[in-house]
Amino acid sequence: MATEPEPEKTAQPQKEEGEEEQEQEEGAAKPGPRALRLQEIYAASLARTLDKLSYDNVAPCYPTIARRASPVLRQVQAQMVERLRDKCEREFDAILGARRVVRKMNELEGLVADAEARRKLHGEEDLPTPAHLLSPEEVLRAHLGPRLAEQRGLLNARLQTTQAQNGLLADHVKAQREEIDALLGKLDAAVEDVRSANGVLGGVVGELAGEARGIDADMGDASVS
Repeated sequence: MATEPEPEKTAQPQKEEGEEEQEQEEGAAKPGPRALRLQEIYAASLARTLDKLSYDNVAPCYPTIARRASPVLRQVQAQMVERLRDKCEREFDAILGARRVVRKMNELEGLVADAEARRKLHGEEDLPTPAHLLSPEEVLRAHLGPRLAEQRGLLNARLQTTQAQNGLLADHVKAQREEIDALLGKLDAAVEDVRSANGVLGGVVGELAGEARGIDADMGDASVS
Protein backbone atom coordinates (compact mmCIF):
# COMPACT_ATOMS: atom_id res chain seq x y z
CA MET A 1 0.00 0.00 0.00
CA ALA A 2 1.59 3.22 -1.12
CA THR A 3 1.95 5.87 1.50
CA GLU A 4 0.72 9.28 0.66
CA PRO A 5 3.40 11.91 0.61
CA GLU A 6 3.34 14.14 3.65
CA PRO A 7 2.36 17.68 2.91
CA GLU A 8 5.27 20.01 2.96
CA LYS A 9 5.42 22.18 6.01
CA THR A 10 5.21 25.77 5.11
CA ALA A 11 7.99 27.71 6.69
CA GLN A 12 6.56 30.42 8.86
CA PRO A 13 8.40 33.67 8.65
CA GLN A 14 10.33 34.37 11.82
CA LYS A 15 10.90 37.83 13.06
CA GLU A 16 14.44 38.94 13.20
CA GLU A 17 15.95 39.89 16.50
CA GLY A 18 16.28 43.50 15.39
CA GLU A 19 12.56 43.70 14.62
CA GLU A 20 11.68 42.17 18.01
CA GLU A 21 13.91 44.62 19.83
CA GLN A 22 12.40 47.46 17.84
CA GLU A 23 8.89 46.31 18.76
CA GLN A 24 9.89 46.07 22.42
CA GLU A 25 11.38 49.56 22.32
CA GLU A 26 8.25 50.89 20.63
CA GLY A 27 6.11 49.24 23.30
CA ALA A 28 8.30 50.64 26.08
CA ALA A 29 8.32 54.07 24.37
CA LYS A 30 4.54 54.27 24.22
CA PRO A 31 3.84 57.51 26.06
CA GLY A 32 2.22 57.26 29.44
CA PRO A 33 0.12 59.90 31.21
CA ARG A 34 3.06 62.15 32.08
CA ALA A 35 4.62 61.88 28.62
CA LEU A 36 1.26 62.62 26.99
CA ARG A 37 0.82 65.62 29.26
CA LEU A 38 4.28 66.87 28.31
CA GLN A 39 3.45 66.60 24.62
CA GLU A 40 0.14 68.37 25.16
CA ILE A 41 1.82 71.21 27.04
CA TYR A 42 4.44 71.57 24.30
CA ALA A 43 1.80 71.56 21.57
CA ALA A 44 -0.25 74.19 23.40
CA SER A 45 2.81 76.37 24.02
CA LEU A 46 3.90 76.08 20.40
CA ALA A 47 0.41 76.97 19.20
CA ARG A 48 0.29 80.06 21.43
CA THR A 49 3.72 81.12 20.18
CA LEU A 50 2.84 80.67 16.52
CA ASP A 51 -0.44 82.51 17.03
CA LYS A 52 1.68 85.60 17.58
CA LEU A 53 2.71 85.29 13.92
CA SER A 54 -0.81 85.93 12.68
CA TYR A 55 -1.44 87.90 9.51
CA ASP A 56 -2.62 90.91 11.50
CA ASN A 57 0.75 91.03 13.30
CA VAL A 58 2.82 90.39 10.16
CA ALA A 59 1.02 92.82 7.83
CA PRO A 60 2.17 96.01 9.64
CA CYS A 61 5.76 94.89 9.07
CA TYR A 62 5.19 94.86 5.29
CA PRO A 63 2.64 97.62 4.68
CA THR A 64 3.32 97.99 0.96
CA ILE A 65 2.99 94.28 0.22
CA ALA A 66 -0.05 94.05 2.48
CA ARG A 67 -1.71 96.88 0.56
CA ARG A 68 -0.80 95.76 -2.96
CA ALA A 69 -0.54 91.94 -2.66
CA SER A 70 -2.42 90.90 0.42
CA PRO A 71 -3.17 87.32 -0.81
CA VAL A 72 0.52 86.71 -1.48
CA LEU A 73 1.48 87.95 1.98
CA ARG A 74 -1.19 85.77 3.54
CA GLN A 75 0.15 82.75 1.68
CA VAL A 76 3.73 83.51 2.72
CA GLN A 77 2.65 84.02 6.33
CA ALA A 78 0.76 80.71 6.37
CA GLN A 79 3.69 78.85 4.82
CA MET A 80 6.12 80.40 7.29
CA VAL A 81 3.95 79.43 10.26
CA GLU A 82 3.51 75.90 8.93
CA ARG A 83 7.24 75.46 8.32
CA LEU A 84 8.09 76.75 11.77
CA ARG A 85 5.51 74.42 13.31
CA ASP A 86 6.86 71.42 11.41
CA LYS A 87 10.48 72.23 12.26
CA CYS A 88 9.74 72.74 15.96
CA GLU A 89 7.77 69.51 16.18
CA ARG A 90 10.51 67.53 14.43
CA GLU A 91 13.21 68.99 16.68
CA PHE A 92 11.11 68.31 19.76
CA ASP A 93 10.56 64.70 18.68
CA ALA A 94 14.30 64.36 18.01
CA ILE A 95 15.09 65.63 21.50
CA LEU A 96 12.58 63.22 23.03
CA GLY A 97 14.14 60.34 21.14
CA ALA A 98 17.76 61.29 21.86
CA ARG A 99 17.13 61.79 25.57
CA ARG A 100 14.72 58.84 25.79
CA VAL A 101 12.31 61.12 27.59
CA VAL A 102 9.25 58.95 27.03
CA ARG A 103 10.98 55.80 28.30
CA LYS A 104 12.30 57.58 31.38
CA MET A 105 8.94 59.18 32.13
CA ASN A 106 7.32 55.76 31.81
CA GLU A 107 9.88 54.42 34.29
CA LEU A 108 8.96 57.31 36.57
CA GLU A 109 5.33 56.26 36.25
CA GLY A 110 6.31 52.78 37.41
CA LEU A 111 8.28 54.13 40.37
CA VAL A 112 5.41 56.38 41.41
CA ALA A 113 2.94 53.51 41.14
CA ASP A 114 5.23 51.25 43.15
CA ALA A 115 5.68 53.91 45.83
CA GLU A 116 1.93 54.46 46.00
CA ALA A 117 1.34 50.73 46.37
CA ARG A 118 3.91 50.52 49.17
CA ARG A 119 2.39 53.52 50.90
CA LYS A 120 -1.04 51.91 50.84
CA LEU A 121 0.44 48.60 52.01
CA HIS A 122 2.38 49.98 54.98
CA GLY A 123 0.05 52.79 55.91
CA GLU A 124 0.51 56.48 56.46
CA GLU A 125 2.30 56.10 59.79
CA ASP A 126 5.37 54.58 58.14
CA LEU A 127 5.95 57.52 55.83
CA PRO A 128 9.16 59.42 56.65
CA THR A 129 8.92 63.03 57.71
CA PRO A 130 9.72 65.40 54.83
CA ALA A 131 13.05 67.15 55.17
CA HIS A 132 11.51 70.63 55.22
CA LEU A 133 9.44 69.67 58.28
CA LEU A 134 12.40 68.50 60.36
CA SER A 135 13.70 70.66 63.18
CA PRO A 136 17.23 72.13 63.01
CA GLU A 137 18.34 69.72 65.75
CA GLU A 138 17.13 66.71 63.75
CA VAL A 139 18.83 67.93 60.58
CA LEU A 140 22.04 68.54 62.54
CA ARG A 141 21.90 65.06 64.05
CA ALA A 142 21.28 63.54 60.64
CA HIS A 143 24.38 65.22 59.22
CA LEU A 144 26.65 64.71 62.24
CA GLY A 145 25.32 61.30 63.27
CA PRO A 146 27.57 59.15 61.04
CA ARG A 147 30.67 61.18 61.90
CA LEU A 148 29.91 61.13 65.61
CA ALA A 149 29.23 57.39 65.49
CA GLU A 150 32.63 56.84 63.88
CA GLN A 151 34.38 58.97 66.50
CA ARG A 152 32.43 57.23 69.26
CA GLY A 153 33.68 53.88 68.00
CA LEU A 154 37.28 55.12 68.02
CA LEU A 155 36.91 56.53 71.53
CA ASN A 156 35.35 53.29 72.77
CA ALA A 157 38.26 51.33 71.33
CA ARG A 158 40.76 53.63 73.03
CA LEU A 159 38.81 53.43 76.28
CA GLN A 160 38.84 49.63 76.19
CA THR A 161 42.60 49.64 75.53
CA THR A 162 43.19 52.05 78.42
CA GLN A 163 40.99 49.98 80.72
CA ALA A 164 42.92 46.84 79.81
CA GLN A 165 46.23 48.59 80.51
CA ASN A 166 44.86 49.92 83.80
CA GLY A 167 43.80 46.40 84.73
CA LEU A 168 47.34 45.11 84.14
CA LEU A 169 48.80 47.97 86.18
CA ALA A 170 46.31 47.32 88.98
CA ASP A 171 47.32 43.65 89.08
CA HIS A 172 51.00 44.65 89.18
CA VAL A 173 50.41 47.14 92.01
CA LYS A 174 48.39 44.54 93.90
CA ALA A 175 51.21 42.02 93.58
CA GLN A 176 53.73 44.58 94.81
CA ARG A 177 51.51 45.43 97.78
CA GLU A 178 51.19 41.76 98.66
CA GLU A 179 54.98 41.43 98.46
CA ILE A 180 55.42 44.48 100.71
CA ASP A 181 52.90 43.07 103.18
CA ALA A 182 54.81 39.78 103.24
CA LEU A 183 58.12 41.58 103.88
CA LEU A 184 56.54 43.66 106.64
CA GLY A 185 55.18 40.48 108.18
CA LYS A 186 58.66 38.95 108.20
CA LEU A 187 60.11 42.17 109.65
CA ASP A 188 57.51 42.18 112.42
CA ALA A 189 58.41 38.58 113.22
CA ALA A 190 62.12 39.50 113.38
CA VAL A 191 61.35 42.44 115.67
CA GLU A 192 59.36 40.16 117.94
CA ASP A 193 62.27 37.71 118.02
CA VAL A 194 64.65 40.52 119.01
CA ARG A 195 62.29 41.70 121.70
CA SER A 196 61.92 38.16 123.02
CA ALA A 197 65.69 37.76 123.06
CA ASN A 198 66.06 41.04 124.93
CA GLY A 199 63.50 39.87 127.46
CA VAL A 200 65.34 36.61 128.03
CA LEU A 201 68.76 38.25 128.28
CA GLY A 202 67.56 41.15 130.42
CA GLY A 203 68.18 39.29 133.74
CA VAL A 204 71.74 38.12 133.01
CA VAL A 205 73.03 41.19 131.24
CA GLY A 206 74.52 42.60 134.48
CA GLU A 207 76.30 39.36 135.31
CA LEU A 208 77.66 39.03 131.81
CA ALA A 209 78.86 42.61 131.91
CA GLY A 210 80.63 42.01 135.27
CA GLU A 211 82.28 38.88 133.97
CA ALA A 212 83.38 40.71 130.87
CA ARG A 213 84.90 43.50 132.94
CA GLY A 214 86.65 40.94 135.16
CA ILE A 215 88.10 39.17 132.17
CA ASP A 216 89.31 42.48 130.77
CA ALA A 217 90.98 43.32 134.11
CA ASP A 218 92.70 39.93 134.33
CA MET A 219 93.96 40.24 130.83
CA GLY A 220 95.28 43.72 131.64
CA ASP A 221 97.17 42.49 134.70
CA ALA A 222 98.65 39.59 132.80
CA SER A 223 99.95 41.86 130.13
CA VAL A 224 101.58 44.18 132.73
CA SER A 225 103.40 41.37 134.54
